[in-house]
Amino acid sequence: MWTANQASDSWLIASVDLPNSTTPYQVLLEGRPERGSGNSVAIFEIHIVTGYCIECNFEEHHLCGYSNSWNPNVNWYVGGSVARVPESHLPVNHSTHHQRGHYMYVDSVYAKHFQEVAKLSSPMTTVPLAGCLSFYYNRDQERGNIFSLFTRDQLGHYEDMWRPEVFATAGWTLVSVDIKAPHPLEVVFEVAFNSARGGYVAIDDISFSPEFCHTDTEPNFDPSIANCDFEDGLCLYHQEKTDSKEWSRVSVKPNAYRIGDHTTGVGCFLLVNTHFSLTPGYVGRLHGPLLPGNHKYCLRFYYLLHGFRKVDNALALYIYDENNVAQEKVWSLTHTSRDVWTEVEITYMKPMLSKVVFVSICKNFWECGLAAIDDITVSLGDCQMTAGFLPGQCDFESGVCGYIQDKKGDKADWLRVRGHTPTSYTGPRGDHTTGVGYFMYIEASLMRPGHKARLLTSDLRGSSSPQCLILFYHMHGSGSGILSMLLRRSDREQDALLWRRRGEQSVSWMRVMVDYQCDVRHQIIFEAIRGPSLRSDIAIDDISFKRGQCEDPGDFAPYSGFSEYFNEIEK
Repeated sequence: MWTANQASDSWLIASVDLPNSTTPYQVLLEGRPERGSGNSVAIFEIHIVTGYCIECNFEEHHLCGYSNSWNPNVNWYVGGSVARVPESHLPVNHSTHHQRGHYMYVDSVYAKHFQEVAKLSSPMTTVPLAGCLSFYYNRDQERGNIFSLFTRDQLGHYEDMWRPEVFATAGWTLVSVDIKAPHPLEVVFEVAFNSARGGYVAIDDISFSPEFCHTDTEPNFDPSIANCDFEDGLCLYHQEKTDSKEWSRVSVKPNAYRIGDHTTGVGCFLLVNTHFSLTPGYVGRLHGPLLPGNHKYCLRFYYLLHGFRKVDNALALYIYDENNVAQEKVWSLTHTSRDVWTEVEITYMKPMLSKVVFVSICKNFWECGLAAIDDITVSLGDCQMTAGFLPGQCDFESGVCGYIQDKKGDKADWLRVRGHTPTSYTGPRGDHTTGVGYFMYIEASLMRPGHKARLLTSDLRGSSSPQCLILFYHMHGSGSGILSMLLRRSDREQDALLWRRRGEQSVSWMRVMVDYQCDVRHQIIFEAIRGPSLRSDIAIDDISFKRGQCEDPGDFAPYSGFSEYFNEIEK
């Protein structure tokens, strides 16, 4: 529900929206300080109150977790009985209507530059929000300041939600804004001053209701109307009304479409092919249903390409408006495919009614092949926040994702670092994710030959369906040891081996995909054993779990050229 991994020398406040459940439950707080002298985790003053964490009247000293983005000249301060400056020009509190109450305000008296900006941010929500956000504001000298309300998601993307009219009424004014966010976000109150005579802005009594402010605001649509697996037809997709229908719904046929569809392997998918065209070339457009504007959508689909000599126009995705005018090309192929279903994720947002259009162009018979699509899904929100991965995935860019060091039986720890490892001729030069990010590795110079380090995922839920574990690993060095992945079930004492590599593999990051199935709670163990020399650094990065079997079993790490028992270490 919530995690923190940044060190601090002062008390911080955390806010978590708890489930609204009729059945009893407990809240577990778990602290895992990193190894080292002086490291500790402490908690203090736990409060559970009704309502949403985003709500606040600013009467408590912790300010409900709202934080000020520090600016040397203009900042949000607590107004009322503990105001920072004399309050002759500031309003009284809205809640109590006297000087003993509190509110938040920002004053231009210390503004020194044009467009001095002050931001007050709510705590990041932990549950989806859909409803009415209300607050009161009091604004002076409205011509000298710009007051705005934004939302900011976990990726740092801002969305403009509200701005007041130029001429506001005197006194406290109620504002109600509809918010529809299927992902965590912060509410940001921002004031920009043009000069030291820009007046002030004050806010108070922030509240939230799960009912929308206006009945016509509540979305009366479901983005899943644009979903289609083509098992029972084209759903709401259609082709342009031309003499030739380029896209055809086909099912798996032996010796022709051996890979089958993506959904089941024996079902249906859409295929565009020169054999279906009356002319040597074609332009095939597949139109999706219209979706309302001013929403962020995540579009996912799978494609397969075969036989194209040039992929420039083999398959592309456009956003069209309701008048069938192309607004933007949001995706196209940049490299050839390897006859496997490949997933694509696109996040887009348009202010008007829009639809997705899949386009495949073939100029002549000899340059074209087969282009197929399947399993189209559309959901609200950013794809990076609605990803279909299981818990446990980690790229180590923002921490260790709840992974823990095994303190039983191992002699060392995995280290989270960036850049190259200190020992020459071993280890990666950078991470796999970006090349300049973080990864986990064992430092062989801190271990003895045969010593092992174990890194465990957090507890993962069991599933009756198969799962695919994907890992990028790096084993470069003449003394490379052993890297293993093991399965630890909650109902068994013995760990089961899932995968293992011995000895030097490559100077590059290698990918491995492992199928496994476990119907009880479990953990995955990443075990590295140091080899006979210092050149035995082993690194891992970009761990992910996906539902279903691994879809490209041929993409396992290749045979290294060494004996399977090369550098094997006796325990």
